[in-house]
Amino acid sequence: MQCLNRSVSLPVARWLLARHLSTKLFVGGLSYDTNETALKDAFGKYGEIIEAVKVICHRVHGESKGYGFVQFSSEAAASTAMKEMDGQACFH
Repeated sequence: MQCLNRSVSLPVARWLLARHLSTKLFVGGLSYDTNETALKDAFGKYGEIIEAVKVICHRVHGESKGYGFVQFSSEAAASTAMKEMDGQACFH
């Protein structure tokens, strides 16, 4: 199930986690109305995203649970995005 497709801001990416030598980032602390488009726009400037950006949603209500995943084509891009976005407020 996809999140409601609202054009909203991505207020805070409070913390990011990545496995060692990984290209997939866990993004937490998202606004509950953050959608995949906003997440992709915020992270896409750091490198090529190879897998669909995924915001995890409540299966009944369809709204964001406040976290998601972004996968980059390279470890360097993922590392740069993690360093640059950690603790940042982002606006769509």
